[in-house]
Amino acid sequence: MVMRVATFALSDQMIASSLRLQAVMANEQVQESSGQKSQDFGGYGSDAERVINLQVSVTRSQSYIDAASVADSKVQVMYSAVGTMTNIITQLRTQLSAATTANSTATTSVINSAQQALSQMGGLLNTQYDGQYVFGGARTDAAPVSLTSFSTGAGSLTTPDTSYYQGDSEIASVRVADNQSVSYGVTADNSAFEQVMRVLKFVGNSTSLSSSDITQALDLASNALDAVSTVQAKLSTAASQIETASSNQSDYQNFAQTLGGDLTNVDVAAVTAQLATYQTQLTASYSAIAKIQGMSLANYLK
Repeated sequence: MVMRVATFALSDQMIASSLRLQAVMANEQVQESSGQKSQDFGGYGSDAERVINLQVSVTRSQSYIDAASVADSKVQVMYSAVGTMTNIITQLRTQLSAATTANSTATTSVINSAQQALSQMGGLLNTQYDGQYVFGGARTDAAPVSLTSFSTGAGSLTTPDTSYYQGDSEIASVRVADNQSVSYGVTADNSAFEQVMRVLKFVGNSTSLSSSDITQALDLASNALDAVSTVQAKLSTAASQIETASSNQSDYQNFAQTLGGDLTNVDVAAVTAQLATYQTQLTASYSAIAKIQGMSLANYLK
């Protein structure tokens, strides 16, 4: 049926209104199914910049968490190794104390034990995590300790000797926030480890030990034990700082994601109710259009 000229304007207006309503419904149907206000940033209007900034900050926060996780694992490995070193030097002190009686059997025993402990210390200082040496500073791809120079000669109990060390002086650290880094590294030439290596070299490479040697070695072993315990305490503190920073980043992510959700998510229940209202309006609109288009003088005169 051809539309009457008199009803064209009204019909055209109602059709345009229905099309606009259909477009609104189509957008809200997408929102209902996705739970999001928009499928692109343009649909967020003035909030788009805030949404982008929040997403970037969450990604950056996750990178801090990932870095902290790796660093924390390294610290745990180092802490465990240093704990074993504490046991080594504690055992040496016990044996040196027993050897103060000048008993030849006790003296031979402590020499043999020191030789074994020196090799064990070398292995501990060459500890690796994920293929990287943790006590070598920035030189993580090569073993930081070589016992070649410690294989002969007793050396001196009073002169520091780090000839076993092949690494560098770089102290490992990790960035855990935009404005926070945590230093956690310790190198194998640390004075605590050097003292342990020195006393083990002296005792292990000696053919005999005098009463004076044993007394001096015992004093150095005691100092070394205190120093190693201090290193272990610092590692514990670093681990705590890293874990706290990581937890703070997780808390921030929860906050940022909640805030971002407030900007990007829709109330699905509200949208569903609104769609039902729009559907009723659209049905009524279609019915009205059909009636207008069906109007004619011939039908009126019947």
